[in-house]
Amino acid sequence: MLDYNPGTTWYLDEAMRNHLHALGRTPADQRPAGTFARDILDRLLIDLSWASSRLEGNTYSRLDTKNLIEFGQRAEGKPAEEAQMILNHKQAIELLVDHTEDVAFDLYTFGNLHSALSENLMSDPADEGRLRRRTVQISGSVFLPLAVPQQIEEYFRLILEKAALIPDPFEQAFFVLVHLPYLQPFADVNKRVSRLAANIPLIKANLCPVSFIEVSNQDYVEGLLGMYELNRWHLMRDVFMWAYERSTRQYLAIRESVAMPDPFRMRYRDVLAAVLAETVLGGEAPARSRLRLRADGQIPPEDLERFVELALSELLNLHEGSIARYRIRPDVFQDWRAKWTEAPK
Repeated sequence: MLDYNPGTTWYLDEAMRNHLHALGRTPADQRPAGTFARDILDRLLIDLSWASSRLEGNTYSRLDTKNLIEFGQRAEGKPAEEAQMILNHKQAIELLVDHTEDVAFDLYTFGNLHSALSENLMSDPADEGRLRRRTVQISGSVFLPLAVPQQIEEYFRLILEKAALIPDPFEQAFFVLVHLPYLQPFADVNKRVSRLAANIPLIKANLCPVSFIEVSNQDYVEGLLGMYELNRWHLMRDVFMWAYERSTRQYLAIRESVAMPDPFRMRYRDVLAAVLAETVLGGEAPARSRLRLRADGQIPPEDLERFVELALSELLNLHEGSIARYRIRPDVFQDWRAKWTEAPK
C-alpha cells in the first residue's frame, strides 16, 4: 500500500474499469449524488444487508431479512445477534444514502460506519466506532495484523488519504475493499465496514451499488487469504468483478424503469397545468394555435414551440386517471372529450 500512487497505480486496469462503468451506468448519472441509491433503497437495504451478513455466517434467508427490515419480524429459532447484524447493516446503509453529500474517506465517516455496523455486537461497547488498541488474530490464517496502536492509526489515515485521491470510483471501491481487512483497523467488523465502504464512491457517482449477491463465502475467504498470506490481491479482484456483474443484473430492471424527470416540463409545470385546465374547462379544441395563444407571454419565445408540442401531447393523452392533478372534474372532461374526438391537423 505504501508504494500505491493514486491515479498512477491501478489494481483495476483500464479495460476492467471501462467494463464496470458500462455495467454500472444508471439514468441518474447526471443527477445529485446518491439519487440512484435513493431510488432503489428499499431493494438495496434487503440485498446488501442479507448478502453481507451471509458472508459473516449469518443464517437468515433473504425472505427472513426482508421480513425483519420491512416488518420488524425476527425469524424464529435464529440467534438474536443475527437479527442485530442485519438491522445494523440497514442502519449503516441508510447512513450512507441519507447523508451522501457528507460521507467521505475520513475518520468521521468510517468511525460512524463502524459504530452503526457494530452496535450491540462488540464484546466491549467502547470499541464501537474506535480504532483498536489491542492485538487481533485472523481466524483460519497465520497472518498477524499490525498491533501497535500508533501504527494502526497512521496506516488507517494513509489508506483514507490515498482512497480520497483515487480518480476512479471503482478503483476507490476496490482499494478500500482490500486494504481495510488487511489492516484490521477495528477490533472486529472490519470486513463489513469494507463492503459498505466500497459502495461510498459508487453511491456518490450514481453508479449501481455492489451488493455481493451470489458471492460464495468460499470465494470471498480465498480472496482474503490471498491478501493476508501472499499479499496478492488478484483473487479478490476477480471476486469483486464477478460480484459487481451479478449486482448490476439485480438492478438492471430497476435501472430501466427509473425515469428521469424532464427538466423542461418541471420548469413550466405550473403554466402547463393552467393551460391544460383552461383549455378543457373552456371547451376549446386541442389545437396548436389555441395553445400558443394561451402560453404566449408566459413562456419565453425560444421555448414556446416546444411548450406547445408538450401541451398538445398532454391534452391528447388525458384520461380519467390523470385529470385530477389539473383539477378537472370527470363530467367536464367527458363533455370536452366527446366534443373533440379527433386530433388536430
